[in-house]
Amino acid sequence: MMLIAAGWIFILLLGGGVALDRMLTSQVTRNFDEQLGYMLTGMIGSAEIGPDGEIFFNRPLGDQRFLEPNSGLYWQIRGVGHEDFPSRSLWDRTLEVPADHFDSQPHVYDSTQFEGEPLRVMERSIILPGSNTEWMFTVAASRDEVDEQIKSIRAILFYSFVGLGLGLLAMAGLQTWYGLFPLRHVRKAIRRLRTTGAARMTEPLPQEVQPLVEELNALLEHTDRQAQEARTHAGNLAHALKTPLTVVMNAATAQAPDLADTVMREAAVMRRQVDHHLARARAVGRRAAGLSRAGVWSSLEAVLRAVERLYDATRFDLAGNHDAQVALEKQDLEEILGNLIENAAKYGGGSVFVSVDQGNDPRWCEIWVEDDGSGIPPAERTRIFDRGARLDTSKPGTGLGLAIVRDVAEIYGGSVELDESEDLGGLLVRLRLPRAIN
Repeated sequence: MMLIAAGWIFILLLGGGVALDRMLTSQVTRNFDEQLGYMLTGMIGSAEIGPDGEIFFNRPLGDQRFLEPNSGLYWQIRGVGHEDFPSRSLWDRTLEVPADHFDSQPHVYDSTQFEGEPLRVMERSIILPGSNTEWMFTVAASRDEVDEQIKSIRAILFYSFVGLGLGLLAMAGLQTWYGLFPLRHVRKAIRRLRTTGAARMTEPLPQEVQPLVEELNALLEHTDRQAQEARTHAGNLAHALKTPLTVVMNAATAQAPDLADTVMREAAVMRRQVDHHLARARAVGRRAAGLSRAGVWSSLEAVLRAVERLYDATRFDLAGNHDAQVALEKQDLEEILGNLIENAAKYGGGSVFVSVDQGNDPRWCEIWVEDDGSGIPPAERTRIFDRGARLDTSKPGTGLGLAIVRDVAEIYGGSVELDESEDLGGLLVRLRLPRAIN
C-alpha cells in the first residue's frame, strides 16, 4: 500500500510540477518579452528621418541602461544602404540581425552571439514616413535576469513539491497504519484463542473488522462441528467394531469348532459398519470442500442404467423436472438414488416410479421413489433407518441402505421420509434435498 501510494504521489507531483514549471516559466518569459515590446514601440515612436536621409530619435529613450556600455540592454537600427545606428551600450559590438527578411510584427528569439551573455532579441521591420528604406528596429536584453527568475521559481517549486511529497507520504503512512490498526486487535484475539483454547472471539473489536470476526467465528464453529462429527464417527465406528471383535476373540480363545464361520460372519458385520462410516466421512468431506451442484435427471439416468442390469424384469418409470439441480456432490446424489431405487426394485413387485421436483418450494427439491411391493408398516418406518435393520431377511442385503440415505441427506441439510404410495400401493420414499442456487 505504501509503495503504491508513493508511486502515485511521485507520478502526480512530477506531472504537476512539470506543468506548473512550464506555466510559470512561460509567464516570466512573456512578461520579459512585453518589456522588450514596450521599448521597441518607444524606439519606433521616437524615430524620424533627417534631411540627410539618416534616422534619428526626436527624443531620448527613457531607460538609462541604453547609455551605459555593456549594460545588458541594447538597441540597434539597420537599413540597407545606411550605416547601423546602435545604442551606446553596445560600445564596439554589433547586433547580428539578418536583413534579408521583413518582419511586419515583432519577432522575438534567443541569441548567443555575445560570448558569455545570452540575449533575448526582439525585432521589427518598419518603413518610416519620408523614406523608402526598410528599417530593422532591434532591441536586445541579457537573459541573466529572466534566467535568474526562472531558476528561483524552479528552486521554490522543487523544495515545495519535495516537502509536499514527504508530507503526503507521511499522511499515507499514518493512514495505512491507522487503517490497519484494527487488524492488530484481530491478531491478538486469534493469539488468545490459540493460547487459551477458547472456541470463539467474544471480546469487543472495532466495527471495521467485525465482519471479519463474524466470519472467523463461523469458520471456528464449522471446524469445531467437523471435529465433533469426526469424533462421533470414530466413536461410533469403534463401538460398532468392538462387539464383533469380542465375539471373534472369544471364539478363537475357546477354539470353537465353528471359528471360521464366526470370523466370516463377524467380518461381514465389521465391513458393513466400515462402509457405512466411510460413506458418511466422504459426504462430510465433499460438503466442506465448497459449493456443490448436481443435476438430478442425469444422475437418475446413470443410476437406472446400472440397476436395470440387475433387475431386468422390473419396469422403471421417470417423470418430473428435467432441469432440477440440487446442492449435493454428484457421487453422493447417485449413492442416495442408487440405494433407494435398488431397494424399490428388490422389495417391490416389479414396478418402480420416480418423480422429480414434487412441490413448489423454491428452497427444496423433492424426489419421490414409489414401488408396488408390500410396503413398510407405520410402526416400523422409524426403526428401518437404524444401521443393520432389515424387515425382509429372505433377500440379500446389509441393512445399511436407508441408514446411508438418511445420514448423507442430513449432512447436506436434507431429509428422508417413508409413506405409503397411493398409486402403486407399496412404499413411498420422500427425499427432500436443498436446491442449488443459481
